Amino acid sequence: MSNYKPEEIEPKWQKFWEENKTFQVEADESKPKYYVLDMFPYPSGSGLHVGHVEGYTATDIVARYKRARGFNVLHPMGWDAFGLPAEQYAIKTGTHPAVKTAENVATFKRQLKALGFSYDWDREINTTDPGYYKWTQWIFLQLYHQGLAYVAEVPVNWCPALGTVLANEEVIDGKSERGGHPVIRKPMRQWMLAITEYADRLLEDLDDIDWPEHLKDMQRNWIGKSKGAEVDFAVDPESADGLEANIRVFTTRPDTLFGATYMVLSPEHPLVDELTDEEHKLEVEAYKKEAAMKSELQRTELQKEKSGVFTGAYAINPVNDEKIPIWVADYVLMSYGTGAIMAVPAHDERDWEFAKKYDIEIREVVSGGDVQEEAYTGDGELVNSGLIDGLSVPDAKKKITAWLEDEGKGKGTINYKLRDWLFSRQRYWGEPFPIIHRDDGETVPLPEEQLPLELPEVEKYEPSGTGESPLATIDEWVETVDPESGMTARRETNTMPQWAGSCWYYLRYLDPHNDEEPWAEKKEKYWMPVDLYVGGAEHAVLHLLYARFWHKVLYDVGVVSTKEPFQRVVNQGMILGRTYRYAVDENGEPFSMVGYDGEVEAQRERVIAPTDVRWDNDTPMHPEHDIELDVLTEKMSKSRGNVINPDDVIKDYGADSLRLYEMFMGPLEQTKPWDPRGVNGVHRFLSRIWRLTVGEDGELSDNVLDYEPSGDEQRELHKTIKKVTEDTGNLDFNTAIAAMMEFVNFLYKQDDVSKQTLEALTVMVAPYAPHTAEELWEKLGNEPSVANAAWPEYEEELTKEDTVEVAVQVMGKVRGVIEVPVDADEETAVAAARAEDNVERHLEGKTIRKVIWVPGRILNFVAN
Repeated sequence: MSNYKPEEIEPKWQKFWEENKTFQVEADESKPKYYVLDMFPYPSGSGLHVGHVEGYTATDIVARYKRARGFNVLHPMGWDAFGLPAEQYAIKTGTHPAVKTAENVATFKRQLKALGFSYDWDREINTTDPGYYKWTQWIFLQLYHQGLAYVAEVPVNWCPALGTVLANEEVIDGKSERGGHPVIRKPMRQWMLAITEYADRLLEDLDDIDWPEHLKDMQRNWIGKSKGAEVDFAVDPESADGLEANIRVFTTRPDTLFGATYMVLSPEHPLVDELTDEEHKLEVEAYKKEAAMKSELQRTELQKEKSGVFTGAYAINPVNDEKIPIWVADYVLMSYGTGAIMAVPAHDERDWEFAKKYDIEIREVVSGGDVQEEAYTGDGELVNSGLIDGLSVPDAKKKITAWLEDEGKGKGTINYKLRDWLFSRQRYWGEPFPIIHRDDGETVPLPEEQLPLELPEVEKYEPSGTGESPLATIDEWVETVDPESGMTARRETNTMPQWAGSCWYYLRYLDPHNDEEPWAEKKEKYWMPVDLYVGGAEHAVLHLLYARFWHKVLYDVGVVSTKEPFQRVVNQGMILGRTYRYAVDENGEPFSMVGYDGEVEAQRERVIAPTDVRWDNDTPMHPEHDIELDVLTEKMSKSRGNVINPDDVIKDYGADSLRLYEMFMGPLEQTKPWDPRGVNGVHRFLSRIWRLTVGEDGELSDNVLDYEPSGDEQRELHKTIKKVTEDTGNLDFNTAIAAMMEFVNFLYKQDDVSKQTLEALTVMVAPYAPHTAEELWEKLGNEPSVANAAWPEYEEELTKEDTVEVAVQVMGKVRGVIEVPVDADEETAVAAARAEDNVERHLEGKTIRKVIWVPGRILNFVAN
């Protein structure tokens, strides 16, 4: 019986690490550095979930492994604690957001420590700490002084119920992600950051970093660089009450200009009201209001049915002077391009659907398809296109663009899907802008020596009711004096979005207690860039894009030494929960079940089920069915009741079992289903390692002897060291664990085990199950901590097999398998093959014409 007791071992070593500051680190030029980083969490009230544990365990394994390999490892943790959830809780309960945030942080920190992660807790940061957001404000001032921060009136996702602007990703089906409140689009005064100024560099520098290609593609698609032309369509004044105006469009297909049979404006386009005649005014107004209730994602969804309204006005196609109708449709966005498009239904799927619905002409201008049946978007020869007739698409693009420029009707240009970053929120719980608005109308930044500009204490957190932040209602905070001119002024009352604090936190970890500067130059040059950054795929675009943007600005300012912040990024896969369906009878009771409790499998027996027996989701059962649980795998959520709390797993099995199981489930980047039985399996593995080392009396086992390993034990040890070393370095944690399991199986077959063998195994186990490894290291007679032990080395020669299995073929068909020395020659292999009965039987009576011998792989007899 095992006396392996994680409930005693784990608190002991957690206390040791904390008291001895085992993982505290400082810059050390004598050692190579390794900076391994987690995407830091928002400390929600629900605490950690097993998805957090997956990524954090992965980085902790890497951190411990790199330390053992002689690296100086920076492995920090902190809290992304500003944001809407804490503010909504404050509104609901009257509790200051800082109070609830502190409670949540305490819960998260307790859970992280219980998992044994090797963080340098002396570097802990919190984005809501004025000592931290002082430097967030400082970075904003650098952006401002570079001309990259400005105020504009832009259409935003406004949620009246929450009283704030929401990012596109916070709006789902026209409602707020938090609370499900209606969201409308309306123009508001906002702070913007000119990320578009860095679009090309954000694209080009992707080539210099070690990220998965799909992740780079997501960034490229979000930036959306496209080459094309801007074209001016004059409004026909006769159709627009004498209005003289141009509508500028951007198109990647100027070659199809002769096929433009209508135009479409975004509902927010500034010319819509002026263009619309009296006959269509009510219809256009109603359509604009309806569009304002939709998110940009809803409006651009390819599968949705296209809708639009005619303005009554016409534009003049510059290449042929034809009048084409001007429509308003919500699939065109003001935030992309110019907010207007030329529609070529013959060669664009969205335009084709729209034209078919509203009976608009479809004119072929690129040969190759039946455009009355579907849009043709491939290459071909230009037709019905005047001066570019007969040209290929690339040649036609060049010629028509040159013609537009010569005629003053357009120009070649590059466009981006990327829009400038809307950077303000109408909330209390966020970083205040270090900006004041003087009474003379001038907007000026605060001097850096006045930072941090701290949030005022307030009693109420409700929206102001005017569209402004709750800060706008605090006169004693808002009303101020410009320190330079002495003029009265008002503070900016918007606050920064939650993205602000997470854009640069990896830099503050380098020097978290520095009050004089955000980080010391020497420390930044030593530690940067981040060598490995691990987190969820949900942050694959915006967080990484925004952080890269800020980093490049800081590089230009001269306060960081690298162009990119994160050299390698890995997205962990999602862990799915398990939802159990089970059979029920006509009374809704479990049918033919044994102790059903949500996890226990049903009795596996063949029964003839009555017709009134159904699955619990009301799906009929097959009349003949093995009555057992029907297991679904779904995203974990409270509503499904399948969320796994790490505290519960630790209580039952220990933190090391949880860590080991999450890494053993499968490759780090794959989505994987949670199976509670798997935790028990790795727990048994840890118990086996324990019994191999520790006797029933709690002391070193009598079978552990102090001798130099040799023979099979030595070879198996070196093969295991090589496998675990390579797989851990490649983040193939599941196969590294499997290799250690196989090695433990081998050791159980031996009469005795070398103490040196077990020491090497313990060091390999340490990154994965650190508490257990610490206790075993001590039992083996070593001074703690195993975290300071050197990684075991292997000899390549000892990892090679002595023999190899080779398939034996007769006339290309496998007739047997032989085991021969790895360096066996053809003569040896043939002799071994002829000794195999089945091979010899198939050669009997035949003449061997040729022997094909591929050393170590195959032996083939050609005979007749």
